[in-house]
Amino acid sequence: MRGSSSITACGSSFSDPGIFFNPVIATGVLIYLVCHPSWAVRKIAYDATKNILSSSGALAEDLLFLFTSWLSLVGERVLILKQSDMDSFGDSQLPFIPSTEVLVKCLFLIAPYAIDHSQRSYARLILCSHHPCISSSGSPAGVWKRLQKRLKQQNISFTDLIFPNITVICKELLSKDGLFSSNKQEQRAALCSLATLMSISPNDTFVEFEKHFIELPDRTLHDGFSENDIKIFFTSEGQLSTEQGVYVAEAVASKNTKLAKGRFRAYDGQDAEPAKSDKRESSSIGKRETGKFTKKTAPVDKSKTAKEEARELQLKEEASTREKVGHVQENLALMLDALGELAIANPVFTHGQLPHLVNYIEPLLSSPIVSDAAFCAMLRLARCTAPPLCNWATEIAAAIHVMSVEDFEAVLDLMPVLIMEEDSKKRPPSGLFEKIVTGLTAACRMGPLPADSFTFVFPIMERILLSSKKTSLHDDVLQILSMHMDPILPLPRPRMLSVLYHVLSTIPAYHPSVGPMLNELCLGLKRDDLAQALIGVYAKEVHVRLACLTAIKCVPSHSVQRDLQVSTSLWIAVHDPEKAVAELAEELWDRFGFDVCADYSGIFDALSHKNHNVRAAAAEALTAALDENPDKIQDTLSTLFSLYIQDLGPGVEFGDTNWLGRQGIALALHSVADVLGSKDLPVVMTFLISRALADPNLDVRGRMINAGILIIDKHGKENVPLLFPIFESYLNKRASNEETYDLVREGVVIFTGALAKHLSKDDPKVHSVVEKLLDVLNTPSEAVQRAVSDCLSPLMVSKQEEAQSLVSRLLDRMMKCEKYGERRGAAFGLAGVVKGFRITSLKKYGIAATLQQGLEDRASAKSREGALLGFECLCEKLGRLFEPYVIKMLPLLLVSFSDQVLAVREAAECAARAMMSQLTGHGVKLVLPSLLKGLEDKAWRTKQSSVQLLGAMAYCAPQQLSQCLPKIVPKLTEVLTDTHPKVQAAGQTALQQVGSVIKNPEINALVPILLSALTDPNDHTKHSLDILLQTTFINSIDAPSLALLVPIVHRGLRERGVDTKKKAAQIVGNMSSLVTEPMDMIPYIGLLLPEVKKVLVDPIPEVRGVAARALGSLIVGMGEQIFPDLVPWLLETLKSDNSNVERSGAAQGLSEVLAALGKDYFDQILPDIIRNCSHQKASVRDGHLTLFRYLPRSMGAIFQNHLQAVLPAILDGLADENESVRDAALSAGHIFVEYYATTSLPLLLPAIEDGIFSDNWRIRQSSVELLGDLLFKVAGTSGKAILEGGSDDEGASTEAQGRAIVEVLGRAKRNEVLAAVYMVRSDVSLTVRQAAVHVWKTIVANTPRTLKEIMPVLMDTLISSLASSSSERRQVAGRALGELVRKLGERVLPSIIPILSQGLKDPNASRRQGVCIGLSEVMGSAGKHQLLSFMGELIPTIRTALCDSTQEVRESAGLAFSTLYKSAGLQAIDEIVPTLLRAMEDDETSATALDGLKQILSVRTAAILPHILPKLVQPPLSSFNAHALGALAEVAGPGLSSHIGTILPTLILAMDDEDVDVQSTAKKAAETIVLVIDDEGVETLIPELLRGVNDNQASMRRGAAYLIGFLFKNSKLYLADEAPDMMSTLITLLSDTDNATVLAAWEAFSRVVGSVPKEQLPTHIKLVRDAVSTARDKERRRRKGVPVLLPGLCLPKALQPFLPIFQQGLISGSAETKEQAAEGLGELIDVTSEKTLREVVVPITGPLIRILGDRFPWQVKSAILSTLTIIIAKGGLALKPFLPQLQTTFVKCLQDSNRSVRTRAASALGKLSALSTRIDPLVSDLLSMLQSGDDAVKESVLSALKGVVRHAGKSVSSAIRSRGCTLLKDLLQADADDVRSSAAKAIGTLSQYMDETETTDLVQTLL
Repeated sequence: MRGSSSITACGSSFSDPGIFFNPVIATGVLIYLVCHPSWAVRKIAYDATKNILSSSGALAEDLLFLFTSWLSLVGERVLILKQSDMDSFGDSQLPFIPSTEVLVKCLFLIAPYAIDHSQRSYARLILCSHHPCISSSGSPAGVWKRLQKRLKQQNISFTDLIFPNITVICKELLSKDGLFSSNKQEQRAALCSLATLMSISPNDTFVEFEKHFIELPDRTLHDGFSENDIKIFFTSEGQLSTEQGVYVAEAVASKNTKLAKGRFRAYDGQDAEPAKSDKRESSSIGKRETGKFTKKTAPVDKSKTAKEEARELQLKEEASTREKVGHVQENLALMLDALGELAIANPVFTHGQLPHLVNYIEPLLSSPIVSDAAFCAMLRLARCTAPPLCNWATEIAAAIHVMSVEDFEAVLDLMPVLIMEEDSKKRPPSGLFEKIVTGLTAACRMGPLPADSFTFVFPIMERILLSSKKTSLHDDVLQILSMHMDPILPLPRPRMLSVLYHVLSTIPAYHPSVGPMLNELCLGLKRDDLAQALIGVYAKEVHVRLACLTAIKCVPSHSVQRDLQVSTSLWIAVHDPEKAVAELAEELWDRFGFDVCADYSGIFDALSHKNHNVRAAAAEALTAALDENPDKIQDTLSTLFSLYIQDLGPGVEFGDTNWLGRQGIALALHSVADVLGSKDLPVVMTFLISRALADPNLDVRGRMINAGILIIDKHGKENVPLLFPIFESYLNKRASNEETYDLVREGVVIFTGALAKHLSKDDPKVHSVVEKLLDVLNTPSEAVQRAVSDCLSPLMVSKQEEAQSLVSRLLDRMMKCEKYGERRGAAFGLAGVVKGFRITSLKKYGIAATLQQGLEDRASAKSREGALLGFECLCEKLGRLFEPYVIKMLPLLLVSFSDQVLAVREAAECAARAMMSQLTGHGVKLVLPSLLKGLEDKAWRTKQSSVQLLGAMAYCAPQQLSQCLPKIVPKLTEVLTDTHPKVQAAGQTALQQVGSVIKNPEINALVPILLSALTDPNDHTKHSLDILLQTTFINSIDAPSLALLVPIVHRGLRERGVDTKKKAAQIVGNMSSLVTEPMDMIPYIGLLLPEVKKVLVDPIPEVRGVAARALGSLIVGMGEQIFPDLVPWLLETLKSDNSNVERSGAAQGLSEVLAALGKDYFDQILPDIIRNCSHQKASVRDGHLTLFRYLPRSMGAIFQNHLQAVLPAILDGLADENESVRDAALSAGHIFVEYYATTSLPLLLPAIEDGIFSDNWRIRQSSVELLGDLLFKVAGTSGKAILEGGSDDEGASTEAQGRAIVEVLGRAKRNEVLAAVYMVRSDVSLTVRQAAVHVWKTIVANTPRTLKEIMPVLMDTLISSLASSSSERRQVAGRALGELVRKLGERVLPSIIPILSQGLKDPNASRRQGVCIGLSEVMGSAGKHQLLSFMGELIPTIRTALCDSTQEVRESAGLAFSTLYKSAGLQAIDEIVPTLLRAMEDDETSATALDGLKQILSVRTAAILPHILPKLVQPPLSSFNAHALGALAEVAGPGLSSHIGTILPTLILAMDDEDVDVQSTAKKAAETIVLVIDDEGVETLIPELLRGVNDNQASMRRGAAYLIGFLFKNSKLYLADEAPDMMSTLITLLSDTDNATVLAAWEAFSRVVGSVPKEQLPTHIKLVRDAVSTARDKERRRRKGVPVLLPGLCLPKALQPFLPIFQQGLISGSAETKEQAAEGLGELIDVTSEKTLREVVVPITGPLIRILGDRFPWQVKSAILSTLTIIIAKGGLALKPFLPQLQTTFVKCLQDSNRSVRTRAASALGKLSALSTRIDPLVSDLLSMLQSGDDAVKESVLSALKGVVRHAGKSVSSAIRSRGCTLLKDLLQADADDVRSSAAKAIGTLSQYMDETETTDLVQTLL
């Protein structure tokens, strides 16, 4: 308590300003007490301090600074405790160590007051809040965040205060009180504070830090350290650096070198501090050891020697240096650490500064003292690159470090060399650069890197591409570069252009890909970058210069500036030796509007460029510039002379390194000859004579001579007096240096000779000049001799008179001189003289004859050699003019090849070379046949000579060479197997000569190997091909190269070995792209192409692929026109029936050829290819679909544009009936996915998705597989995981793969795809299911969670599929939905049912239908207990669907209701049916409600009908109710059977309603009802109808009759058993009193009869007779005394339904049936009206007559006769057509054995006669019958006669009557009573028609 009161008192004293106190002591006491171990003390101190600070805010700043010191003190003590393992220690300054939280609260106490009082305290507060004593290492900014919150509670926004004071804060943190403090913990706090500021105000913080870094004096000091200073720093203290045996700095450097290949391992995750501490430690150990040694050994009293004193002085100096270097090291290391911390603190901001920050760190990576700290900083920068590139940060930083500390070649050693395929298994593990390229490739998979990340890593890619040979990383690096060409982005374009120029230079094969990249880069060039972009025009290779200028054409006009360097580079390019380059440069020059500049410094620099083409172009450019500015000529010449003297230098004898510059000056002088004036000539010539002609370099000297000659040629004619004295003056001068004088003298003589041609031909000086020239010819220098030869030619005009002697003199010297040089000089002179004297001089002066004699001179080898030398020089000098002599001397030349003297043979070779080099094409044609013929000579010498001369043909001009070599080399190859060794050796030599003229350095180096392959093809062909493939070709292949290569390659193509064929084909392809002139390949095409075609159809796929690429390369290299038949052959082979291998090879070949032919050709041929994919022949389809498998590989992005057109053909192929076609289509689909999964996803994915929902299972299977491939590629997985068993919850995917799919597809599309895959997991096809399950499990990590995510989309897909027109798709969707519900049940139902309910609001009817089907599946799959909780949603949903406006939706809703009923029972009916019934009362909804009822009725008839019918049949029946009954009847069907009694009467009555609508709808409903009844329901229906027929109400009878007829006509039931009752009833009804009923009954009867099978009709005859009888009786009772006619049989066509019954009985019935039919028909006719009968007389009578004429029983005949009698009675005249037949039939029946028949026949005949007009013949016939026959017949005849007379007696003639009377009289006397009685009756009847006379006579006779 005493302490507490003292603190309170202390607080009071502070608050009292009148009391004096020491602030430092007071603040120290306060901090001590606030941090006291006792809580009570701290509490009182806390309050006291608040009071103090509230009253005296000025103390807050002091308190804060003291608190900082307190923190440092606490930190030091804590560190000491940790190191000493002590629990406590005694310390007066710090008797206790406060806890972290106590220190934090102390800071929180001070902070508000410090902020209010002083801005200086801001930095201190930030520093304290990050101090290691109060902040944890895991969260350095934790206390800082707490501080901000605490201040915010007090309404202080510390962050807002920081922004305006960021400069002051950063300066404070970077001061000696912060980062550069001697206290390590304060340094750490400053680092963390800066990192925090980077998150608050990154830009301001970085600017301040950068300013401090730039102004840091230690950087300048570091750069100024000498090697000795570094050596001293690494020397231990107490030891001189000169005393070390090993240079420590070198040791460190060597250590770094060892780490170069794996440096990233050494630095991975490590800081630079341990290394520094090790150095410090070793230094301190050295100090201690040195001190000990000094104490023990140093003498106490001994004077030091001068040497020792000097050593001590030097030690002090070195210690000072060591301290200075150490201080710089420490400060720079701190700044680098701070830079790293700033970078990591805000990676996003740092990323934008990466290119800038690298410039600060990279120079220090090679520092011997801070390289480790620089590496750590670089590593942190690398971690700020864009993800996922930052995952390779360690490797990137290590590579940058390696590149900074090692020389260029050492870095290149780390590059992986290009390894052949067969050596891939021996490939070493991935190195540093390979790992980086792998990371870059992965990072660029989703698109290009951000510009800053790319710029950061570009130096690594640059270093890879700067390799002098191709590495295995080149392709990948170039691909990455090609993705970063955006003209808008800030890229290192000049460096990118430079490195691409280098790539083009070293690897020309990259031109097709690098060219477009250069163009794209130039699109974004800035004004300042153009000069650097033009460095490509200085390249050695023509294609590089062209590519550079082509790219410059793409530079936007606003990026072109009038810069001296730009204009100079372009001006030099305008004068390039290559015409194409110059033209392109000139186009750019004009386009940019440049003018020739007067400053030629750039051109002067170019004159010493390392590339000759640049020097030559610069010389021409200089000339052109001087031509524009003649006044600059003298200054230019002075500059050139000065440059020459400067390049010559004093030490040329020790190594002439600047001769290229002097050569450039020589080229310039040669070029400026045209623009020089007369006043310039002395200066130039003096320079040449005094300086240039004595140049130590032979090439420079020769070019200077040529320059002088050209100047003289151009200006000598006008300036002879000016120049001749100069030359004569030198020639007359005495030599001071003999050797130099000779060199210059030769040149001056040549100049004199060149000038002499401008003298007049009579000038005496000419002769002296010629003599001097002839003397110089003895100089053993070919260049001099050639120059002299050129000078002699024009001077020969003056020597015509001395020509013979001059020629003889030269010939003599050429043939006889001892020295070779003199003889050769004479040969050159002779050639010059001959040229001057013209070609005729050869014959005129006997030169040709002399040469021939010399060649034939076997005695003198010198003569032969000299002749050959002359021959050689004449060939060179005269060229084509000498060709006729060449042909003539060819035999002698052949002989010379086999000369015994070596010198002669050598001369022959030189002559042959000269001859061949000058041959024209015609000359080759003349020479070659004879040489080839010589190979066939038996004499070996002839063969040998021919071979040697053929070898010399290698020196022909390029055009002739390409013409002859294809014929020569094969012959030379054959010679290699000659029997004579010398011929073989000559062949070898000849081939070597061919090899010697090869300009390609790579092939030239391989000549021995190639020759060995030609010599021994069996053993060396494969090895040669291997070597060729391993060679990287930088230069083009010329004709000689081809001549050696082709035979080897041809042999390789014909080998059996797979590897050999493959390599040979690969070389063929490479050759065509590397030849100098593509036409050089033409002679070999006929040899190679057939073999390549054979390899193309090789069984090995890999071999076919190489051959295909070779064909493509041939087309690219040589053009389409060379191969007119290739594409047709490939297309024909593509259709081959022979083998799938042939088609595959043709497809590969065609794909490469199409790629070579280009986009336009492909666009033209593609429609035919697609059309053939649906060809009727399977082989054709297979071939063309196989082509699509290879086109993506060969055509790349070009083919991508055609995917939309091709995909339908692929999908059709997937469903092809032929398996090979399906496989081809599927394979093509896989390739499409592989190549275009990322670039053409919007095209591929929809097509594949459509295929998943195809009706064809094969397409579905293939589409699922393709979709799997696509997703696997996107997710970055192979998809080859084997997934067996396990639940659906288990998958092989990872979350990362899932995220990758979402990133590429987007979440919406990913959900659609997964929904489709999940659905087809339930496909009806097993293979489709398996494929879908594999895909699902491979890409989905957690099925339940994924389903939850995709549920809305999945349901949408299922709903659409459920409403599909495809039955399979509906089935699949249903199964999928069912499986979903069964497996996941309660987890998915809460999601599914709301989605389905919401789906009914969709405007698309098909989707609403799908919702209903989905509801059915869900309710069918879910358990009853699961659905109960969802009834509140299910029932309203189904109810709504049942009233949907679309029929299909309502149908599906009915099925859903059925499923619902299973679970909900009566609840479903009670809640749905009443609603529908109510809706039926509304006009707007009645139709849909009715249809809804129909739907539920169709599935639940028995349950629903009792609820519906009472409502509907309630009278009076409305039209709608009648319609409803009919509609419901359609779906209720047989279920109505039990309700017929309720429904039918109502409907029948309504059929007679007054309302027409009610009538029609009731009638239609009733019709529907009777038709929907099944077999069982008939038993109910028929009685009901019968009751209706017998009802008292006519309308009921009428309606029932109609329905009976409708039923029997339209029903498909078997109703024959019900027909009898119906027929009987309906016939009875024909006598009804209601006419409408009668008509309805008749119509119904007609339909009933029509429904009875024809064969069954006779069985109903009796029933019909009975019914007719009943009706007749009924009618008779009603109409007494009136003839009985049935009303129904008085209707038109009333007998139509009856006739079939009776006719069928008469025709096919038994005798009894026929009788019944005949009688029944009669009875029927009897009650039929005559009018009705007339309509059917004919169809009735005919059959009756026919039957009557057949042999049927008498009963039948009797019945028929009875019926006919009735018909005759009622039919009347309608029977007139049948009168003859009836009469004949009746007469015949009169003779029947049966009396009944005869009687009825007689009666019928009598009635028939009334219709006849001719009675006499009938009566006559009857009378005749009376004269013959028995008594029974006579009786019938008499009866008939009686009837006839009674009915037609008036028509009987008197003669017949007389005859009849006579005959009848006789019969009155017959024995038989019946005859007499009948005769008497007949006479009585006859008498009625007699006149009185006849009657009287008859009476008399009888009496």
